[in-house]
Amino acid sequence: MPWVPGNRWDLVAHRRPRPPRVSVIVTHYSQPDELARTLAALARQDHPRELLEIIVADDGSPRVPVVPEGVRLVRQDDLGFRAAAARNLGASAATGDVLCFLDADTTPEPAYIRHLSRLPALLPEAVTVGRRRHADLSGLAADEPIEAIGPRHELTEPAWLREAYARSGDLLRADDRSYRYVISAVLACSRAFFDEVGGFDETFSSYGGEDWEWAHRAWQSGAVLAHVRDAAAWHDGPDWADRDGVDRADEGNRQSLLLSRRIPVEGSGARGVLSRDADLLVVVPGTPSPAAAFVCADSFLAAYPRSAVTMDAIPPAAALDGDPRIRARADDVDARIVLRLEAPAVVLEPDALRAALSVLAEGDIGELRLMSSGGSLVGVARSRRAARRQKRWGTSAGHASAEVAVAGLHVMRAHPHVEAWLGGWGGADRFV
Repeated sequence: MPWVPGNRWDLVAHRRPRPPRVSVIVTHYSQPDELARTLAALARQDHPRELLEIIVADDGSPRVPVVPEGVRLVRQDDLGFRAAAARNLGASAATGDVLCFLDADTTPEPAYIRHLSRLPALLPEAVTVGRRRHADLSGLAADEPIEAIGPRHELTEPAWLREAYARSGDLLRADDRSYRYVISAVLACSRAFFDEVGGFDETFSSYGGEDWEWAHRAWQSGAVLAHVRDAAAWHDGPDWADRDGVDRADEGNRQSLLLSRRIPVEGSGARGVLSRDADLLVVVPGTPSPAAAFVCADSFLAAYPRSAVTMDAIPPAAALDGDPRIRARADDVDARIVLRLEAPAVVLEPDALRAALSVLAEGDIGELRLMSSGGSLVGVARSRRAARRQKRWGTSAGHASAEVAVAGLHVMRAHPHVEAWLGGWGGADRFV
């Protein structure tokens, strides 16, 4: 099968595919020594040479990079830090079935390409991230084997990244926030999946963030994330957090602010400020009464502020025309979760609803039947990730379904008591 359920890349961990044609895209800017070392290491890969294409994507270096015969060079104008655009440029020139992205100062060990390309060759949705180690390689000859000199000059490996891989079983237990562990300097995916997800966001014009934004989009599109420990590449110099002359607080804040609008999931998106995309879309069927339409929309928006509510017809007297999150069309909302209600419903215990929907952030469950405490079906929630995978493969077997009773979630009667809802008095009998 070209897919696995959930994020279960371990189900094919024993398989060895026919070696794929791989395009390695090396992003570069004014690092001739580092580039020479990385290209020398790529020439020593144990992947079949006839199946290996190497492309240097130069971000407008003042001097044209020198590359060996057989290595392609593509360049763009120097308009500031544009690593995202450089990677896209390299990808547009690539002809391989698997794309491997490397930075010029990140030198791969001989088995790197073979290990990192294995899963994308088996699973078109696989996105693999290698192990980025750190060493002080300054002054060392470019042709010295990196697997020998790297350990002798090793620097501290980022503990937060190492611990995250250990905690998640090398991303086997991935979720909506695992994009933080995907590093573009050691990244691979199938060409088909890269084209489907779309390239890196070229509006990122300074260091960092573009790889996390892409990884989040990839996960939402059904990516199977895997950390490949055996695919090791050595970064020349310390991790970003350990570099001198870097205002880490300022840089970290800049990245967080950019990503908060692009990744509206819990723990990444803003708490109160609305993101550009809804996180939850609530679809209300039929033509509810003004009272039912108002209480339904208001209760879901209060429980889940980063949501949008759509109705087949919004009653003109429902006092809903002032909120841009309420609309008559659902086809222009690309939410992370779509909840299709059986009928207008009310949320009386927001924490219970949020807890129930939180399982859709994980890799396995893609569809959730929400039941009232009395056993009635209130609605069916499905993740964007599950919907994309089902469309891609024509089957829902790529995700699991579950059923959960949600306290305080009820289908409403036709004419609920609006005053009781606004005043916060009375119990469920005022609405059900």
